[in-house]
Amino acid sequence: MNTLSRRSILRAGAALAGLAVAPALAEEAAKPVDLAELLKPPALGDMALGAEEGATKVTIVEYASATCPHCAAFHKDVWPKLKAEYIDNNRIRFIFREFPLNDPALAAFMIARAAPKESYFPLIGVFFDTLQRWAQDPANGLLNIARQAGFTQEKFDATLKDEKLARGIMDIRDGGVKFGVKGTPTFFINGKPLEGETTFDAMKAEIDKQL
Repeated sequence: MNTLSRRSILRAGAALAGLAVAPALAEEAAKPVDLAELLKPPALGDMALGAEEGATKVTIVEYASATCPHCAAFHKDVWPKLKAEYIDNNRIRFIFREFPLNDPALAAFMIARAAPKESYFPLIGVFFDTLQRWAQDPANGLLNIARQAGFTQEKFDATLKDEKLARGIMDIRDGGVKFGVKGTPTFFINGKPLEGETTFDAMKAEIDKQL
């Protein structure tokens, strides 16, 4: 596959301002997927928070794009409550999976994966928190964020040229498609899909039912 370049990131970034991804049809969203298959980790490994595997009755899998405004809205409005009530105290396991919708999103996820593991979720948070700013100039915006995480210009450029890493992330995206993911964010609570923007109360009701 072609590796990313600053030019491709800039070109793709021009269309980000109004980007929105429609959720799949409601009747399709009601179909659960095979939980055992869903929880098989990809080749790159899963990025997870909360309870260890097998230590809880509830596992949430989120497929998201770093350039998705709906994902950013979830991170702002729902994520803090979900994290405080269920993740920080290990009541549930939360798995985040990359579903890049364009080159800037792929580049962002490559940076997060190339950073030290403990920096992964903080970087994802920065991407969502500052989406409206860095998406205006993705190449320079991502470079500035990467520098805050300790990247040099050389490491940044090398990361974007890492074909194995890019393919690994795209394989995660392809896996999501296999499970019926059509838009972001898509959540699976023990295999039951919730698609598009959702509320904390809606997630809480489903989680509490299964705990």
